[in-house]
Amino acid sequence: MTKTVLVSGASGFIGSHVAAKLAEDGYRVRAMTRHPEKYDGAGEPVAADVSDPASLREAFTGVDVAYYLIHSLGSDDFEQRDADAARSFAEAAANAGVERIVYLGGLGADGGELSAHLRSRREVEEILRSGPVPVTVLRAAVVIGHGGISWEMTRQLAERLPAMVTPRWVNTRTQPIALPDAVRYLVGVLEPAEARGQTYEIGGPEVLRYIDMLQRVARIRGARLPNVTVPLLTPRLSSAWLKFVTDVDSATARNLVDSMTTEVVVRDDAITRVVPGAPMSYDDAVRLALADRERVAR
Repeated sequence: MTKTVLVSGASGFIGSHVAAKLAEDGYRVRAMTRHPEKYDGAGEPVAADVSDPASLREAFTGVDVAYYLIHSLGSDDFEQRDADAARSFAEAAANAGVERIVYLGGLGADGGELSAHLRSRREVEEILRSGPVPVTVLRAAVVIGHGGISWEMTRQLAERLPAMVTPRWVNTRTQPIALPDAVRYLVGVLEPAEARGQTYEIGGPEVLRYIDMLQRVARIRGARLPNVTVPLLTPRLSSAWLKFVTDVDSATARNLVDSMTTEVVVRDDAITRVVPGAPMSYDDAVRLALADRERVAR
């Protein structure tokens, strides 16, 4: 029997690709969006908004599995918004008798000092798991792909600056993952029984500093990006600097920069035994993201 899968955030960066892959694999996709009249992606659009719990009832009718792929990073009160939204989603899933929720959260050591953004991601995990529906959590760092906010910030910095005066956070280690691999893992945990209720860390094959990521993007584009690190450039000042150099809005830049002071690397490779396959290298992920951008522009 073909499963019906609800994808929240179906018009977003990750959600649009997850919906497309699920549809390609033969699932009945219900694309949850606030504006179904504008939706042109994979699956059947259904109007619902996590800030309006009543709107979720119809969206969840007949759903077997639900993907939770939304967050409020661009607002100053995103922690409260995300918590309220997760409670509404978990309650609607429970009332509908959903088999499983799949959630994409953020990497970061349990028990470690996390940024407000990463703390919020963990709180959402806990809220979703507080209900009776089993939750499969995947935790990722930066997802490299056209349309992603973190990737777009990286691309614009590498393309627009002849040299960089950077804060200390550019030396923080992270483990970026290519968009196709993130989607492959998200879809790959839908069926396996052993994935029910589990948490998996996902990442590409390389651990890099943010400055390494920027300089390799520049190199792929045939340029160099000299760097001078200035310790006194605080996260708040550097988020204001990002606003001048990139198109990322102030609130999003501030919340992203706060997270960039936290090391986010994979410490458990259990996902590779559930969803096997070699992940794409960082350089190949960058080339693919740049090619997708050019294709969309045409």
